[in-house]
Amino acid sequence: MKNLLYAQSGGVTAVINASACGVIEAVRQRPQSFAGVLAARNGIVGVLEEALYDLGAESAEAIAGLRYRPGGAFGSCRVDLDPFETHRHEYERVLEVFDAHDVGYFLYNGGGGSMLSAARLAQAADTLGYPLGVIGVPKTIDNDLFVTDTSPGFGSAAKYVAVSAREAACDVASMAGTSTKVFILEVMGRHAGWLAAAGGLAERTSGELPLLLLFAERPFEPECFLESVREHVQRSGHCVVVASEGVRDAAGEYLSVRQKSPVPGWTQLGGVAQALSLQVKAQLGYRTHWAVADYLQRAARHLASRTDVEQAYAVGRAAVELAAEGRSGVMATLRRTGGDPYTWETDATDLWGVADRERGLPDSFIREDGFGITEEARSYLRPLIAGEDYPPFRDGLPLHADLRLNLLPRCLPGYTPRPGDHKGPAGAGVVESGEREFGTSG
Repeated sequence: MKNLLYAQSGGVTAVINASACGVIEAVRQRPQSFAGVLAARNGIVGVLEEALYDLGAESAEAIAGLRYRPGGAFGSCRVDLDPFETHRHEYERVLEVFDAHDVGYFLYNGGGGSMLSAARLAQAADTLGYPLGVIGVPKTIDNDLFVTDTSPGFGSAAKYVAVSAREAACDVASMAGTSTKVFILEVMGRHAGWLAAAGGLAERTSGELPLLLLFAERPFEPECFLESVREHVQRSGHCVVVASEGVRDAAGEYLSVRQKSPVPGWTQLGGVAQALSLQVKAQLGYRTHWAVADYLQRAARHLASRTDVEQAYAVGRAAVELAAEGRSGVMATLRRTGGDPYTWETDATDLWGVADRERGLPDSFIREDGFGITEEARSYLRPLIAGEDYPPFRDGLPLHADLRLNLLPRCLPGYTPRPGDHKGPAGAGVVESGEREFGTSG
């Protein structure tokens, strides 16, 4: 029997550790299939550096507590494996580390960029003759993975956005007579407007609130936007806007960029809410406030969707079952089996079908005027934010699992990246933005 190694990659979510919990508990319940379970520190970087945690000493209570812990319990990274054709040494190093620690299964928990690394690794292991089962575990708040009905992590982020927009609407309504009339919330979404669409769930029924949504998929037209803001303020006295950070103008240029980079994929977005606020003030004269959801939308485990937590846990367990069945080069997925009532089950798909691909918001989900969601979108989205799964609290604060995180002794010489590698122990190339571009981990 061989060890199973689990690793986390890309931007973390409120429920990625629920997937970790599912993986570890499933392995422990199958002693006939796996020698043990390990975890890599900081994703694939930890594999290259031979920084592996031995999870055998972790208590059952601590592992169960992962279900309630936000962030990445074992550390994550925005780093991909380079193509095998040009960076064979990376794969040889990975497999040397696996061989040294008797690893026969690798489960990678991430988004589209991470699935590309997993697919490349599965192919390289086959080419180099190393017996390895590589399974992808889906994760992304952006909900942009292909094949799977939804991506674990999205439902909780969507719930945070919807609740925040609804509560902010109450606040603005109370102050609009003599103060703020327009509130703008910026959410993550470089290419995909799923989280902006989630803002539409702030309304129980369409038209309940003076709400405008701006999607990454639709070109921003300032005149139309300002006129819609004016109409809402004139009719309701105030307006709430939820905008994707990746909103672009008619020429395809981002409305706001926080930090440009000559390296593809390392441009940091941000500032859309402030840019929109300045336009509203200058053109309409309304007093505005704006906010950026940023890390809060992906870290808010206290407001997680029960559906999302259960699905994140389920894909972790499903990935272990796939490994035990001898599968490789596949990703665990979620399949919707019913809409009313909402039902779902786990499934699997080929890694190359999701690797470095992005699924945008369907046109049929965007209202004809471009500033809201349709009933079809509402039907799809609403079950994903359903239910609560509160963490335990003490002294008013959530309790988070404490792990021992004992590193295994190293068996190999240290790893030094070669010229041309776009990664390293120092975390070169780390991107702090809501979305990835091609070449960085999702």
